[in-house]
Amino acid sequence: MRLIVSVVCLLLSSVCLRALSTKETRLVSQHLQDISVTIRSQSNYKQSEGSGVLITRQVQDEKITFVWTCAHVVDNLRRVRTVIEGGLPKKVVEFGDVQIIKELVEQGRRVGEIKMDATVLKYSDADTGDDLALLMVRSRDYAKSGASFYMDDDEPIVPIGTPLFHVGSLLGQMGANSMTTGIVSQVGRIRNKVEYDQTTVTAFPGSSGGGVYLQDGTYVGMIVRGAGEGFNLMVPVRRIKRWAERHNIMWALDDTIDMPSLDEISQLPVETVGDEDTVKTIKDKKTWGGDRDFPYLIKIMDTRTNTQVPVGVEFKLD
Repeated sequence: MRLIVSVVCLLLSSVCLRALSTKETRLVSQHLQDISVTIRSQSNYKQSEGSGVLITRQVQDEKITFVWTCAHVVDNLRRVRTVIEGGLPKKVVEFGDVQIIKELVEQGRRVGEIKMDATVLKYSDADTGDDLALLMVRSRDYAKSGASFYMDDDEPIVPIGTPLFHVGSLLGQMGANSMTTGIVSQVGRIRNKVEYDQTTVTAFPGSSGGGVYLQDGTYVGMIVRGAGEGFNLMVPVRRIKRWAERHNIMWALDDTIDMPSLDEISQLPVETVGDEDTVKTIKDKKTWGGDRDFPYLIKIMDTRTNTQVPVGVEFKLD
């Protein structure tokens, strides 16, 4: 996989300085289509649809697929229960399985889809954390290629004005693998004490968790919030990197780092649960979408009525 990405980057080494040729655009866009999926999570009459980006890693003798997405895309599957350990109560965080949906297109026509279950490995709450989640697809040898991340320590900030691509499931699965363009329009936006970069790539509800890329296909950020077609916020790779370093999962960004075993991966704590005041369940969340100025770019359906829930509207679980 790394060889394939390296060849792509070599062929397109100067694309950030000039317009892409038709052949180069086709090469990069096909790669980004291959590594992009729709993320669907459903529970309690609530179905969320967002986007995700695949990475592949060799774990012992097996090829394992992992998925980067936003925490708010899967948080309706989060449950906290109390167990007794050593005579004392302990909070345990659990998640139901997430569904990964891959659209199949041949010669310009949709020919089907592949659905796979995935488990949530790591999660950081959207309201109190980094709004990031790392998933693992249960099926082995699922993906053939994966994302290559921007890891330049000398220039960690992608400059304002840099041309970008975004591929995500705009409007949910209906818009699966939609590709849009834009630029980095500002860096270091602070929202609720968290850092974002601003971009003009077109994004809609369903784009949350989708990748933002340089024109050579290098992943530089994750779309999470938006206030309009030309004003969207992404989590830059530099912030994803800091989160990954804190939780010892840098192997999910850097494929030169040795992989842990499957047993070690399965023992990773999904998240660190705080005291009783900070432990939340989905019923504590009265509305979806975050603040009205910069709502999360997620598509939410009420499966009881088969209607989409508008931003900021209370979703009652009964």
